[in-house]
Amino acid sequence: MRILESGEAGDLLARRGARMAEAEAVVRPILEAVRERGDAAVFEYSRRFDGIEARDHTVSTAGAAGRLSPEFRAAIETAAAHVRAYAEWQMPREWAREMAPGLRLGQIVRPLEAVAAYIPSGRYPLPSTVVMTVVPAQVAGVPRVCIASPRPAREVLGTAELLGVDRVFRIGGAQAIAAFAFGTETVPRADRIVGPGNIYVAAAKKLLAGEVGIDFVAGPTEILMVAADGEPRHLAADMLAQAEHDVDASAVLLTTSRRLAEAVAAEVERQLALLPTAEVARQAIERNSAAVIVDSLDAAIDLANRFAPEHLSIPDAALLAKVKHAGSVFVGPFSPEAAGDYASGPNHVLPTGGAARVRGGLSVLDYVKVISVQELTLGALAGLAPAITALARAEGLEAHARSVEERIP
Repeated sequence: MRILESGEAGDLLARRGARMAEAEAVVRPILEAVRERGDAAVFEYSRRFDGIEARDHTVSTAGAAGRLSPEFRAAIETAAAHVRAYAEWQMPREWAREMAPGLRLGQIVRPLEAVAAYIPSGRYPLPSTVVMTVVPAQVAGVPRVCIASPRPAREVLGTAELLGVDRVFRIGGAQAIAAFAFGTETVPRADRIVGPGNIYVAAAKKLLAGEVGIDFVAGPTEILMVAADGEPRHLAADMLAQAEHDVDASAVLLTTSRRLAEAVAAEVERQLALLPTAEVARQAIERNSAAVIVDSLDAAIDLANRFAPEHLSIPDAALLAKVKHAGSVFVGPFSPEAAGDYASGPNHVLPTGGAARVRGGLSVLDYVKVISVQELTLGALAGLAPAITALARAEGLEAHARSVEERIP
């Protein structure tokens, strides 16, 4: 693993241009075909890209939970309970207040009608993503939750059944995103599509944003770790936990200690030799990862804020006040990123590629609408009339002004 000075980290920390433009060119005709031909186009692309010959998108979850091991089932139940509790704490509340005599304001909260969760099924099955995408929707009260996965593993189907989701569709890629964006003869239209995917899934979500709600356009996964000291074994293990996701994954350690950087680099090599996923992890470490020597922890946090990482690991809570941009923050030596990936409670579907500058991770807020409510008495309207009519006429909207004046005796 490379060890760099902070001045050498520019290329490393600069966003690698994911082949988004190329992916969009590939995806655009797929989206249009599904829009025009519905299921026929979905079946065609499923055969071409995923080797799926079935003429029915749906997959039954009946009995899948019974095929899970007791240990796995208990793990899902623990994770789901924590994710559910966290989502309940996040849930916005309805309220109504009197701002002034006769002027009552408030908000009501309503769930989306239908949500589709995309669950990748490439290198690794991701039943944890079923938990992360489905449970907040249930907390929000979404009445129809669907899952799309081109080759749903037994664990994915079992987790879906445990959570009470029986609408699983064996479709993937851009055609799955298009199917839920437009609706087909057999695939229901969704209000929002959530969940991670490859670059073609990301490109499809980007092109269809506006026609359907999305969480965000996600790129390769990333972690930025800040440490002045610590246990090299633990830091190296955290870097490899991120690196094993994908050859494009990125794991960066920002440290004030060259000795620590060298110890972590040595530990990465030692652990790689014993890691079953080393073929993937080594490429991510060599291509996209490094330890970077910085002058101070403040400098490290400044660099982290410029990068706006998906995952940010910091040594203690004293630095939290300085964190401006991150998808999720992991505080202290016993808060590995893997805890958030699976069971601690916050969502693991997180913004990448700098999107953490404008939003946090997937949450219950992605599944609800907060609708404003206002009720005025005649007296309250009369009191506001001068401000309303003056603003309306300044904008040239005479009918707006008169709609108020017509009500005032």
